[in-house]
Amino acid sequence: MPTHVALLRGINVGRANRIAMADLRSVVADLGHAEVATYLQSGNVVFSPAHEQDPVALALELSDSIQQRLAVSCHVVVLTASQWRSIVAANPYPAQAAADPRTVHAAVQQDEFTSAEQEGLTRLLVEATAAGSPDHLTVAGRATYLWTPGGLGRSTLAERLTRAKGPGKDRTTARNWRTVEALARLLGG
Repeated sequence: MPTHVALLRGINVGRANRIAMADLRSVVADLGHAEVATYLQSGNVVFSPAHEQDPVALALELSDSIQQRLAVSCHVVVLTASQWRSIVAANPYPAQAAADPRTVHAAVQQDEFTSAEQEGLTRLLVEATAAGSPDHLTVAGRATYLWTPGGLGRSTLAERLTRAKGPGKDRTTARNWRTVEALARLLGG
């Protein structure tokens, strides 16, 4: 059973940063990692590391190898199966996820959100709410959970999050709840 998940940010979105999943699996396997499998076409990889290594070091290794082998520069987040299960368990919107998993997203980063990042996210939520948005977000550890009842594509909050600029804004990558749960299953959870 794979023990880690790697999430690539911005892969195969539109015409930018195109990577075939077979090529991605090959990059990961050629680093010596085992039990490599991808899920969907958006840069989700589960694997068991070749040797004991910190998730941050694994993320850097994968990012560098993808750049060298596939000529695609992307941010990679690597989490252990235990860390991923914690993200699943902390979902503050379980009823909404059960009703429609496409309306709940987990935006994940390698480290926990700082208090300054949390304050910035809260400000964006307040602004979106003032503009009439029904969307909501909750920050817990290394994940921001988004509930967008009208869908992510129509979400005022998601638009504000996408437009937000500043240090660290490119370290987070989001997955809808269907993908979050599928990756948990691949990790044995």
